[in-house]
Amino acid sequence: MDGTISKPGAIAHKIFPPMYRKILVALENSRADQALLPHIEKLAGLLRSELLLVHVADGWAARHYDRLKLAESEEMKVDRAYLEDTAAKLKAAGLQVNVHLALGDPPTEILKTAEAEQCDLIAMTTHGHRLIGDIIYGSTIEQVRHKSTVPLLVVSQDVFPETAVALGRVDNPLVVGSLRALVDTYLRRADRVVAIGETMKERLEDKGAPAERVAVIPNWVDTRDLTPRPRRNEWSAAHGLDDAFVVMHSGNIGHAQDLDTLVRAATFLRDLEPLRIVVIGFGARHGEVTRLAQRLEVTGKVAFLDYQPREVLPLSLASGDLHYVGLARGLSGFVVPSRLYGILAAARPVLVSADADSETARLVEEVGCGFVLPPGRPELVAGVIRDLVEGRLSLEEMGERGREWVEREADREVAFGRYRSLVADVVAGASSSSSR
Repeated sequence: MDGTISKPGAIAHKIFPPMYRKILVALENSRADQALLPHIEKLAGLLRSELLLVHVADGWAARHYDRLKLAESEEMKVDRAYLEDTAAKLKAAGLQVNVHLALGDPPTEILKTAEAEQCDLIAMTTHGHRLIGDIIYGSTIEQVRHKSTVPLLVVSQDVFPETAVALGRVDNPLVVGSLRALVDTYLRRADRVVAIGETMKERLEDKGAPAERVAVIPNWVDTRDLTPRPRRNEWSAAHGLDDAFVVMHSGNIGHAQDLDTLVRAATFLRDLEPLRIVVIGFGARHGEVTRLAQRLEVTGKVAFLDYQPREVLPLSLASGDLHYVGLARGLSGFVVPSRLYGILAAARPVLVSADADSETARLVEEVGCGFVLPPGRPELVAGVIRDLVEGRLSLEEMGERGREWVEREADREVAFGRYRSLVADVVAGASSSSSR
């Protein structure tokens, strides 16, 4: 023993051949990237792969930049800065990273770059759902898979277009049919699809993804970084919450989170003096939800705060006596609220408002770390909160059970092991194919 500790990637190279020396990561410069990057960071760390971050600027100036000898547009400057900033964060994690800002048609440029740079894997994620953008990005994934000999890894954070249909955001049969055909095709052709939940895996298989190519690797949390803190702390004191019973939502305020139910529940709880409902975050429905609170005259009970700095997240999460995790009706298996893992890492109990067969509801029921109610029932949400505040229900040991589960099933090192198995399967498949 020489006292040195090998890096995970060094160990991996002794176990696996270096089949993915360079991974092209196609980025959108959107929220969807944040779903893809942690998975790729884990995979690159395992295999000591070099990452090539690629974004294709496809605005008018970008498409005519060379031919008309144009100056760099504002879009191109923003995209370049985004790539460099993302690369810097990955380099700080010890990875080898390069960037390339391409100009023009996304699938053409991704394929051209993958070939020129001799990439061994292309990684993409399902889109962030801007409807027309979904058609474009879905087409990009499909064309990349259809025209490239380089393996494609698709990380699925939700199932589209079913998510948009369930939320009422798209109902035109022609649009739905086009999107469904596009997504189903690239799911069938992807070399590997990573789903973030078992129910989502079932949905993806229903859409045509071969079962043997779909791996379940949930989003994860670093339990060494996000640790339980006292309920009363400097953050709760600064926000006047030390003596309150706090029900908290911390995360995206969008169409899937069903925050209307939480705000409407406050109308049944006006008389509970100690109660404070704290909604932290931002998103597509932030304005609607805040206006709903104003219209219902519950702003004395419901407070809205901006996203908190990452360094205070352990304290802000600890300041909630109970965390609300909502999922709109009909989204079971199509969306998995990954913020649940952070709540459990902070050892806080949860109140889930979601379909009973959803990943979140199943988890909370099995672990015993909170309460599960059907979606869209503010009176039931209010009933549980009232019983907790007035002492008829107890939160005892719920937080501890959640923490124990997340350490065992959703820690970053657990995800490392699952990626290790994924790579072993891919290597075995490649060896089998080459020996035929």
